[in-house]
Amino acid sequence: MTKSFINYPGGKYKLLPQLREHFPNDYARFVDLFAGSAVVSTNLAIENADIFAFDINEYLIELLRYVQNSDYEEIMQNMMNIIDEFGLSDTFEHGYDFYEASSANGLASINKQPYLNLRATYNAQLDAGFMNHDVLYALVVFGFNNQLRFNKAGKFNNPVGKRDFNEKMREKLRQFKTRVDELNIQFEHSDFREVEVAVPGTFFYVDPPYLITTAVYNENGGWTPTDERDLLAYLDRIHELGNRFALSNVFSMKGRINDILMDWVARNEDQYTVYHLNKSYANSNYQTDEHSGITDEVLVVNY
Repeated sequence: MTKSFINYPGGKYKLLPQLREHFPNDYARFVDLFAGSAVVSTNLAIENADIFAFDINEYLIELLRYVQNSDYEEIMQNMMNIIDEFGLSDTFEHGYDFYEASSANGLASINKQPYLNLRATYNAQLDAGFMNHDVLYALVVFGFNNQLRFNKAGKFNNPVGKRDFNEKMREKLRQFKTRVDELNIQFEHSDFREVEVAVPGTFFYVDPPYLITTAVYNENGGWTPTDERDLLAYLDRIHELGNRFALSNVFSMKGRINDILMDWVARNEDQYTVYHLNKSYANSNYQTDEHSGITDEVLVVNY
């Protein structure tokens, strides 16, 4: 399995084996409606299919396209130039002792000011109408949990992380780039409502923001009950037109219940099948101050 070069909330890497068990393997088009880090598209879509990975996050799609369309060595060189220019750490080259640091304590204190300078540069360029993909990738690499995080004002606001462009990050980039080059995949910026449902032979994988979680993508009210209902109606439309879908979601989490989803499933119990997946979010950013970690994660399919 290929990991993504970025960490995106709700990523399905650990669930890939379970998802694979329930995915069909006889479709012409694979549509990943909420692509995120594209870990599902790049691992589970059958290789002879036309793959379309959509996401409403324009910065995310631009970063995925950047890796797809750039030469690996070019990305590496651009990263080294940024590291040198801003004075960021390079433990791959120098090790931790060079910075009087350790893997256990991390590099946040070393990289904090250079990272803030890099972040300010990126946001200033955004204000000027320029999206610098090289700098954005560097921010992801040196940022907390390698996340792509923007505030309501559209400014990148992820804090500095503990790691740098180490061997693990370089290998994840190399493997992801290699895998993307093997596939016929297009990354597209779009709201799900705008994605065509009627093309015959299409299988839709649908992994929306979860209504009852507090993940980064939902902390600014990014996914509402209206969005949830619109998506479920969209899935009904897919079914009516004879295409197939698999929906990832949660019925319950930390005492909260997604009544909208559960009511929809109950109304369609004769048409849709629910599989309960095995995953705990005890160590993920889904957690708040309540650490129960008990989640009823489900996959709903219409086939």
